Amino acid sequence: MKNRALLSLTASMLIFGTIGIFRKYIPLSSGLLAFSRGIIGAAFIIILLFVIKKSFSFKNTGKNLFMLCFSGALMGFNWILLFESYSHTTVAAATLCYYMAPVIVILLSPLVFKEKLGAKKLLCVTAAVLGMVLVSGILQTGADFSQLRGILLALGAAALYAAVVIMNKTLAEVPAFEKTAVQLISSAAAVLPYVIFAEGFSFKEITPYSGAMLLLVGILHTGIAYALYFGSIGHLKAQTAAIFSYIDPVAAIILSALVLKETIGPKEIFGAVLILGSVFISELPEKEKTP
Repeated sequence: MKNRALLSLTASMLIFGTIGIFRKYIPLSSGLLAFSRGIIGAAFIIILLFVIKKSFSFKNTGKNLFMLCFSGALMGFNWILLFESYSHTTVAAATLCYYMAPVIVILLSPLVFKEKLGAKKLLCVTAAVLGMVLVSGILQTGADFSQLRGILLALGAAALYAAVVIMNKTLAEVPAFEKTAVQLISSAAAVLPYVIFAEGFSFKEITPYSGAMLLLVGILHTGIAYALYFGSIGHLKAQTAAIFSYIDPVAAIILSALVLKETIGPKEIFGAVLILGSVFISELPEKEKTP
């Protein structure tokens, strides 16, 4: 079960890592894109359940409905804060702050889940954070006082993301597809007021090509990816799920260099090695002490 969960988690992180490329071809505001992906992703999950003739298990879903809706709403606000942070600071600074979320999960796991936080895990977290600093390019751009609002927004998104991860650890008994459908509907509902009052609905710039990209983001990057993600973390330690989440930004950096021809230098490559190395080392079994 653990190996299957690790495979699902890795697949979801790789899918999440490509969303930045697809975002380039979708001419929608951030809030409207977040709302659209939530609606499309939820619709896909519901249709899939109908096609495979699998009904909702209200026994587990119903008794966890409040937690499902609440975590889904947090996910929607997480999207809003992250997208807004890009408007007030650099993508590098926002990304670095946002990926403090796994660090928050790891540091809270001894208190929330009573998981042991050993020296190896702490070392892996340190290496992953250092790798993220190098990959994000924050050392080149820095962060002045004018970026404070964007950094705080990204840190807020990180805190909400960590909360969603922790909540989903307690929802392991809810089937992955049903959990994802409820949470995506809740996230879209949470984003809706922001879209109405701050941005407004406007799809006039959508072309058949960008519309296809939007559907792909809603189905692949939202419906399928979140089903894989939420279905896996309930069977893994919070620290493991947190460390593996760093695959997402590494994949984004590599694919942006290959597809979008964005430059990637020695520092970024070294950062990617640190992150992936921390993922591998963190999962190596501990040696049993001889009595």
